[in-house]
Amino acid sequence: MSESAGAAAAGAEGAGDGSRPGDRTSRRGIFGRIALFVRQVFAELKKVVRPTRSELITYTTVVLVFVAVVMAFVTVIDLGIGLATGWIFGG
Repeated sequence: MSESAGAAAAGAEGAGDGSRPGDRTSRRGIFGRIALFVRQVFAELKKVVRPTRSELITYTTVVLVFVAVVMAFVTVIDLGIGLATGWIFGG
């Protein structure tokens, strides 16, 4: 874990619960807590890595193939249940 992430995690553990007398987060007002949240959001967004074009095409292809396979499986199961129901109940 990086130092900033460790510090953020350590700061979030006792955030605002007043368990420590010198806890700064317990003395922050609503706007201070909102500002801290926004700073933490921006810090996390800086860690985001965007996929390359080839990775994005690969990921998209994998998802589309997986969805097609699941659709085919559900279709076969649905048709099987429909035929079995028709055979059992004579419909």
